[in-house]
Amino acid sequence: MGTPSFPVIAIDGPSASGKGTIAKKLAACFDFAHLDTGLLYRAVGLAVLKEGGDPADPAQAEKAALKLDGSKIMASAEDAALRSDEASLAASKVASIPAVRAALLNFQKNFAAHPPLGKKGAVLDGRDIGTIIAPDAKIKIFVTASAGARAQRRFKELQDRGQDATYAAVLEDMKERDARDAERTIAPTKPAEGAVVLDTTNLNAEQAFKEALKIANIVLAAKT
Repeated sequence: MGTPSFPVIAIDGPSASGKGTIAKKLAACFDFAHLDTGLLYRAVGLAVLKEGGDPADPAQAEKAALKLDGSKIMASAEDAALRSDEASLAASKVASIPAVRAALLNFQKNFAAHPPLGKKGAVLDGRDIGTIIAPDAKIKIFVTASAGARAQRRFKELQDRGQDATYAAVLEDMKERDARDAERTIAPTKPAEGAVVLDTTNLNAEQAFKEALKIANIVLAAKT
Protein backbone atom coordinates (compact mmCIF):
# COMPACT_ATOMS: atom_id res chain seq x y z
CA MET A 1 0.00 0.00 0.00
CA GLY A 2 3.01 2.27 0.37
CA THR A 3 3.47 5.25 2.65
CA PRO A 4 0.20 6.71 3.97
CA SER A 5 -0.81 9.75 1.93
CA PHE A 6 -2.63 11.35 4.89
CA PRO A 7 -1.51 12.16 8.43
CA VAL A 8 -1.70 9.04 10.60
CA ILE A 9 -1.70 8.79 14.38
CA ALA A 10 -0.67 5.33 15.63
CA ILE A 11 -1.84 4.42 19.12
CA ASP A 12 -0.52 1.13 20.50
CA GLY A 13 -0.56 -0.55 23.86
CA PRO A 14 -1.82 -3.48 25.93
CA SER A 15 -5.40 -4.22 26.88
CA ALA A 16 -7.22 -1.67 29.09
CA SER A 17 -4.35 0.82 28.93
CA GLY A 18 -6.73 3.53 27.72
CA LYS A 19 -5.54 3.57 24.11
CA GLY A 20 -9.02 3.16 22.66
CA THR A 21 -10.48 6.12 24.51
CA ILE A 22 -7.46 8.23 23.65
CA ALA A 23 -7.69 7.27 19.98
CA LYS A 24 -11.40 8.16 19.78
CA LYS A 25 -10.84 11.53 21.43
CA LEU A 26 -7.86 12.37 19.20
CA ALA A 27 -9.85 11.42 16.11
CA ALA A 28 -12.69 13.70 17.19
CA CYS A 29 -10.28 16.51 18.03
CA PHE A 30 -8.53 16.44 14.65
CA ASP A 31 -11.63 15.31 12.70
CA PHE A 32 -9.77 12.17 11.56
CA ALA A 33 -11.21 8.74 10.80
CA HIS A 34 -10.81 6.22 13.63
CA LEU A 35 -10.14 2.49 13.40
CA ASP A 36 -10.11 0.24 16.46
CA THR A 37 -8.16 -2.65 14.93
CA GLY A 38 -8.84 -4.86 17.94
CA LEU A 39 -12.46 -5.14 16.82
CA LEU A 40 -11.31 -6.98 13.70
CA TYR A 41 -9.63 -9.67 15.79
CA ARG A 42 -12.57 -9.83 18.17
CA ALA A 43 -14.88 -10.37 15.21
CA VAL A 44 -12.69 -13.17 13.88
CA GLY A 45 -12.58 -14.86 17.27
CA LEU A 46 -16.35 -14.62 17.71
CA ALA A 47 -16.95 -15.97 14.21
CA VAL A 48 -14.93 -19.06 15.07
CA LEU A 49 -16.81 -19.51 18.36
CA LYS A 50 -20.18 -19.19 16.62
CA GLU A 51 -19.17 -22.08 14.36
CA GLY A 52 -18.35 -24.13 17.44
CA GLY A 53 -14.64 -23.95 16.71
CA ASP A 54 -11.48 -23.12 18.62
CA PRO A 55 -10.04 -19.60 18.11
CA ALA A 56 -6.57 -21.05 18.64
CA ASP A 57 -6.96 -23.35 15.61
CA PRO A 58 -5.02 -21.75 12.72
CA ALA A 59 -7.16 -23.17 9.92
CA GLN A 60 -10.48 -22.18 11.50
CA ALA A 61 -9.23 -18.72 12.45
CA GLU A 62 -7.78 -18.01 9.00
CA LYS A 63 -11.04 -19.08 7.32
CA ALA A 64 -12.99 -16.64 9.50
CA ALA A 65 -10.49 -13.84 8.87
CA LEU A 66 -10.68 -14.25 5.10
CA LYS A 67 -14.46 -13.91 5.23
CA LEU A 68 -14.43 -10.82 7.41
CA ASP A 69 -15.87 -7.57 6.07
CA GLY A 70 -13.89 -4.91 7.92
CA SER A 71 -16.24 -2.08 6.99
CA LYS A 72 -19.26 -3.90 8.44
CA ILE A 73 -17.37 -4.61 11.66
CA MET A 74 -16.48 -0.94 12.10
CA ALA A 75 -20.11 -0.01 11.52
CA SER A 76 -21.14 -2.26 14.42
CA ALA A 77 -18.34 -1.15 16.73
CA GLU A 78 -20.63 -0.79 19.74
CA ASP A 79 -22.04 -4.31 19.43
CA ALA A 80 -22.10 -5.78 22.95
CA ALA A 81 -20.82 -9.14 21.73
CA LEU A 82 -17.72 -7.54 20.22
CA ARG A 83 -17.05 -5.74 23.51
CA SER A 84 -17.47 -8.84 25.67
CA ASP A 85 -14.74 -10.55 27.68
CA GLU A 86 -15.35 -13.68 25.60
CA ALA A 87 -14.51 -11.74 22.45
CA SER A 88 -11.41 -10.27 24.10
CA LEU A 89 -10.07 -13.71 25.01
CA ALA A 90 -10.84 -15.12 21.55
CA ALA A 91 -9.16 -12.11 19.92
CA SER A 92 -5.97 -12.72 21.87
CA LYS A 93 -5.83 -16.27 20.52
CA VAL A 94 -6.53 -15.53 16.85
CA ALA A 95 -4.16 -12.54 16.92
CA SER A 96 -1.25 -14.89 17.54
CA ILE A 97 -1.88 -16.68 14.23
CA PRO A 98 0.23 -15.27 11.34
CA ALA A 99 -2.34 -16.15 8.67
CA VAL A 100 -5.02 -14.17 10.51
CA ARG A 101 -2.83 -11.10 10.79
CA ALA A 102 -1.94 -11.40 7.10
CA ALA A 103 -5.62 -11.64 6.13
CA LEU A 104 -6.46 -8.42 8.00
CA LEU A 105 -3.36 -6.47 6.99
CA ASN A 106 -4.56 -4.85 3.77
CA PHE A 107 -7.79 -3.50 5.25
CA GLN A 108 -5.87 -1.76 8.03
CA LYS A 109 -3.16 -0.38 5.78
CA ASN A 110 -5.72 0.88 3.29
CA PHE A 111 -7.65 2.61 6.09
CA ALA A 112 -4.47 4.43 7.12
CA ALA A 113 -3.50 5.39 3.59
CA HIS A 114 -7.01 6.34 2.44
CA PRO A 115 -9.21 7.40 5.40
CA PRO A 116 -12.94 6.92 4.70
CA LEU A 117 -15.69 9.55 4.71
CA GLY A 118 -13.45 12.19 3.17
CA LYS A 119 -11.40 12.57 6.35
CA LYS A 120 -7.96 14.21 6.05
CA GLY A 121 -6.20 11.83 8.41
CA ALA A 122 -6.61 8.65 10.43
CA VAL A 123 -6.15 7.46 13.99
CA LEU A 124 -5.61 3.73 14.41
CA ASP A 125 -5.28 1.93 17.72
CA GLY A 126 -4.12 -1.60 18.36
CA ARG A 127 -0.91 -3.42 19.15
CA ASP A 128 1.09 -3.22 15.92
CA ILE A 129 0.02 0.06 14.33
CA GLY A 130 3.34 1.85 14.68
CA THR A 131 5.41 -1.26 14.03
CA ILE A 132 3.55 -3.00 11.18
CA ILE A 133 0.43 -1.22 9.94
CA ALA A 134 1.69 2.37 9.69
CA PRO A 135 5.41 2.49 10.50
CA ASP A 136 5.62 5.90 8.77
CA ALA A 137 2.88 7.42 10.94
CA LYS A 138 3.58 11.05 11.85
CA ILE A 139 2.65 10.43 15.48
CA LYS A 140 3.26 7.21 17.40
CA ILE A 141 2.15 6.83 21.00
CA PHE A 142 2.53 3.67 23.09
CA VAL A 143 -0.06 3.79 25.87
CA THR A 144 0.62 1.58 28.88
CA ALA A 145 -0.28 1.15 32.56
CA SER A 146 0.45 -1.31 35.33
CA ALA A 147 -1.26 -4.71 35.11
CA GLY A 148 -3.07 -3.95 38.37
CA ALA A 149 -4.47 -0.66 37.12
CA ARG A 150 -5.56 -2.18 33.82
CA ALA A 151 -7.20 -5.14 35.54
CA GLN A 152 -9.11 -2.78 37.83
CA ARG A 153 -10.40 -0.85 34.81
CA ARG A 154 -11.50 -4.01 33.04
CA PHE A 155 -13.09 -5.37 36.23
CA LYS A 156 -15.14 -2.18 36.65
CA GLU A 157 -16.12 -2.28 32.98
CA LEU A 158 -17.42 -5.84 33.35
CA GLN A 159 -19.28 -4.94 36.54
CA ASP A 160 -20.93 -1.98 34.81
CA ARG A 161 -22.15 -4.36 32.11
CA GLY A 162 -23.60 -6.69 34.72
CA GLN A 163 -21.15 -9.50 33.90
CA ASP A 164 -19.92 -11.85 36.61
CA ALA A 165 -16.22 -11.40 37.31
CA THR A 166 -13.69 -11.20 40.09
CA TYR A 167 -10.71 -8.88 40.19
CA ALA A 168 -8.34 -11.81 40.73
CA ALA A 169 -9.61 -13.63 37.65
CA VAL A 170 -9.47 -10.50 35.52
CA LEU A 171 -5.91 -9.80 36.64
CA GLU A 172 -4.84 -13.36 35.85
CA ASP A 173 -6.43 -13.19 32.39
CA MET A 174 -4.75 -9.82 31.84
CA LYS A 175 -1.31 -11.21 32.67
CA GLU A 176 -1.84 -14.25 30.42
CA ARG A 177 -2.92 -12.04 27.51
CA ASP A 178 0.01 -9.69 28.07
CA ALA A 179 2.36 -12.67 27.84
CA ARG A 180 0.76 -13.96 24.64
CA ASP A 181 0.81 -10.53 23.01
CA ALA A 182 4.41 -9.78 23.99
CA GLU A 183 5.87 -13.20 23.21
CA ARG A 184 4.20 -14.02 19.89
CA THR A 185 6.64 -14.28 17.01
CA ILE A 186 4.65 -12.03 14.67
CA ALA A 187 3.88 -8.40 15.56
CA PRO A 188 4.52 -8.63 19.31
CA THR A 189 3.19 -5.80 21.46
CA LYS A 190 6.00 -3.29 21.94
CA PRO A 191 6.67 0.43 21.43
CA ALA A 192 7.43 1.29 17.80
CA GLU A 193 10.64 3.04 16.87
CA GLY A 194 10.16 6.72 17.61
CA ALA A 195 7.03 6.18 19.72
CA VAL A 196 6.39 8.27 22.82
CA VAL A 197 5.46 6.11 25.81
CA LEU A 198 2.47 7.37 27.80
CA ASP A 199 1.90 5.70 31.19
CA THR A 200 -1.73 6.11 32.26
CA THR A 201 -1.50 4.19 35.55
CA ASN A 202 -2.26 7.28 37.62
CA LEU A 203 -4.31 9.20 35.04
CA ASN A 204 -8.04 9.30 34.45
CA ALA A 205 -9.44 9.23 30.91
CA GLU A 206 -9.47 13.01 30.45
CA GLN A 207 -5.97 13.46 31.85
CA ALA A 208 -4.65 10.69 29.59
CA PHE A 209 -6.25 12.30 26.55
CA LYS A 210 -4.77 15.70 27.37
CA GLU A 211 -1.30 14.18 27.67
CA ALA A 212 -1.73 12.38 24.34
CA LEU A 213 -2.99 15.57 22.68
CA LYS A 214 0.01 17.43 24.04
CA ILE A 215 2.32 14.80 22.54
CA ALA A 216 0.51 14.93 19.20
CA ASN A 217 0.65 18.71 18.99
CA ILE A 218 4.35 18.78 19.88
CA VAL A 219 5.17 16.20 17.20
CA LEU A 220 3.04 17.93 14.58
CA ALA A 221 4.62 21.29 15.35
CA ALA A 222 8.10 19.78 15.03
CA LYS A 223 7.28 18.20 11.64
CA THR A 224 5.65 21.20 10.01
